Amino acid sequence: MALGTVRGVRAITRADLAVLEALEGLRWDPLVEVAEVVVTLGSTTAFRVLAWTVLLVLLAVRRYQHLFATLALLLVVPLVAALIRESVGRMRPAGVEIVAGWDGYAHPSRPVGQLALVLTIATVVLAPHGLWRRRAAMVTAGVLVLVVAARLYTAVDHPSDVAASLALGVAAPVLALHLLTPEEAFPVTYRRGVRAHLDVGGRRGEAIRRAFASQLDVDVVDVVPFGLRGSAGSTPLRVATPSGALFAKLYAAVHLRSDRWYKLGRTVRYGRLEDERPFNSVRRLVQYEDHMLRLMRDAGVPTATPHGIVEITPEREYLLVTELIEGATHLTDGTVTDDVVDQALAVVRTMWDAGLAHRDIKPSNLLLADGKVRVIDVAFAEVRPSPWRQAVDLANMMLTLSLCVPPAQVYERATRAFTPDEIAEAFAATRAVTMPAQLRSMLREQEGDLVEELRRLAPPRQPVAIQRWTLRRVGLTFAALLGAVVAFALVLANLDLAGLL
Repeated sequence: MALGTVRGVRAITRADLAVLEALEGLRWDPLVEVAEVVVTLGSTTAFRVLAWTVLLVLLAVRRYQHLFATLALLLVVPLVAALIRESVGRMRPAGVEIVAGWDGYAHPSRPVGQLALVLTIATVVLAPHGLWRRRAAMVTAGVLVLVVAARLYTAVDHPSDVAASLALGVAAPVLALHLLTPEEAFPVTYRRGVRAHLDVGGRRGEAIRRAFASQLDVDVVDVVPFGLRGSAGSTPLRVATPSGALFAKLYAAVHLRSDRWYKLGRTVRYGRLEDERPFNSVRRLVQYEDHMLRLMRDAGVPTATPHGIVEITPEREYLLVTELIEGATHLTDGTVTDDVVDQALAVVRTMWDAGLAHRDIKPSNLLLADGKVRVIDVAFAEVRPSPWRQAVDLANMMLTLSLCVPPAQVYERATRAFTPDEIAEAFAATRAVTMPAQLRSMLREQEGDLVEELRRLAPPRQPVAIQRWTLRRVGLTFAALLGAVVAFALVLANLDLAGLL
């Protein structure tokens, strides 16, 4: 150790002991007994109870990003602190009477570090931003002050021991959670709703207004969430401007990650269904949907007119801007006549003739405005799809219409635009996996089995196989299982080392 370092350590130790000796002179037996009780708040048992409580609450409210970040911090930070203790090897205070229990090396203080870590995490991931978090921070600070004062009063730790523990136990989780779970993308809220729907107030709202003005030369009066039902892959917005309202879909990194996990899960479970490769950036995702909107419009598919893309944060947040279809209702909420049924089926025929597939036909993506059917949300659309993919669009459209009018009526109108064999093939290819989640949910609420009713009306046809076994699927499945086993073993081992078991 260098001479300067030795002198620095000795100076710190002298200052530590001076503080502890001064506190020793102020000891009073009743106060010592209270301090001995307060010291137990930093025990391993208290740490385990608090840590598991935080993890279970996050699991119960299904905030998985916070859950995984918390678990990583609870595993990594105590291990880093343990390595520091072993390398420093500092003994307990000498020359003063220690009147409380202790274990192991002194620097940094394990009990203070563990308590600071778990209380700081709880404050950030459980308390909503604003007043509640400020109150939680005050409670956390009060508890830590009491425990630190009790440990110094009983001479269990040096002041520099607790200072190092507080620096590690508070700074590490605050910084890590800010990077891994930024408030803008992962707000702490207990309101029910789709987690893909981001808050558009505060700084994000101001950024949206500035971006519209600079990139589209449009002044924004107000930005509010709009049409959230059935939308789980973006945050739909109504953008009020002096000349009228626009519709916008906010895409962020959280949506990109959801898309990747969703498609990986589909690949493992069913094989790679056609054109289900994940996007590699938020920019690409937005560019693709804007491109598909323009293709649909040019092909004569009645959809929303695109107005361009607005960049909020490069590579992280973008807005897809289109016309707002005023006065529109979801198809299943409007009056569905034979003419409306014909229009909806004509949408599918137009896409077939143009070599397009929507791939996400469901009630929330079919609007009815002034008696005209409009199809929206083309983020999953595909160019030059296989006959199987086109058949699925037809089946999902007929099922959506059957939520509004009798299936026999839908089938009869469908035979005017499609042959019976085409309809039979559509329902031969139909499975739960080929239907959007919203459509599946609404079908389950209906009396009878609409899929079977429509299938019986069409000519008999053998079911089309959906499962696709490929080397890629086998490899991904094996890797996923192996990764899960290894991760579980590592977590158990580290939980034990971190004192959580």
